[in-house]
Amino acid sequence: MFESIWDDIKQQYRQGNMVTRIIIVNTAFFLMVNLVRLVLVISAGLKHNEAFDRFMEWFALSGTWWENIVYPWLIFTSMFLHEGFFHFLFNMLFLYWFGRIVGDLIGDQRILPIYLLSGIAGGLVYILYATALGLTDGIAYGASGAVMGIVMASAAVAPDYIMRLILIGDVRLKYVVLTLILLDVIAIGNLANTGGSLAHLGGVAFGWFFIHQLRAGNDMSIPVNNFLHQLLNFVSFKNEKGPRVAYRNPNLKKKKKRAKMKAHAVSDDGSGEMSHQEQLDAILDKIKQSGYESLSSEEKEFLFNASKK
Repeated sequence: MFESIWDDIKQQYRQGNMVTRIIIVNTAFFLMVNLVRLVLVISAGLKHNEAFDRFMEWFALSGTWWENIVYPWLIFTSMFLHEGFFHFLFNMLFLYWFGRIVGDLIGDQRILPIYLLSGIAGGLVYILYATALGLTDGIAYGASGAVMGIVMASAAVAPDYIMRLILIGDVRLKYVVLTLILLDVIAIGNLANTGGSLAHLGGVAFGWFFIHQLRAGNDMSIPVNNFLHQLLNFVSFKNEKGPRVAYRNPNLKKKKKRAKMKAHAVSDDGSGEMSHQEQLDAILDKIKQSGYESLSSEEKEFLFNASKK
């Protein structure tokens, strides 16, 4: 049974989109943390809390800036680290809901860079806060800053996208995201998890900045993906030497041209020769190539109506 489950997980990781992969990594960290705590409870008894805190310090972001420099992996591992179940659950639900929107509209290859860079931005905000107040003994962990970057990116790309909320009904995406931001602002005012809430807002700020730069023609995901690709090759000990054979599909430009022509072919009422799904696919292709702002008013209206179905 366990072998079958493990095979299913590996298959989902290989074939799933980037949101699925990030959720799997977060789940692995969550299980590891709680299994370690269980072992410590059994072995250390009443002293398990002290041992568990030392264990968490190897993965959580430190409130002391020099420790984060000495142990540079902390700013990355901290954004995959959860201890409490509901902290983990809600972060993963938000990542799934809003990450799918971002992936569909601007491309799956931009999900991980937004996640990582937003998490770094949130982590830096926390370090500045902890340093300013002298909270040298504090630690921070959780995917909230990274996830809030994804959340903000979704609203920046498609603010009028319709989300159907239980007990509330249809709500435009921009109002959902605004509510989440206000909750963090209120938490800061009430001195409730101030460092965490500031980290969330740091992620929000970077999520907006990423989309702003993307619209300006600066795709910040490219250098991140290139670095990750080189790092993966290095870790996997792949041999990059020797001649390479580059293959270019001669029909690639034709396919892109047809996709653009289909996107422009959408009529005012969403009808025409193409089916509804073909029109929707053509518009999504256009967004991935040129961004949401490249859509005509008719195409935006069609996408808005499609999101309500």
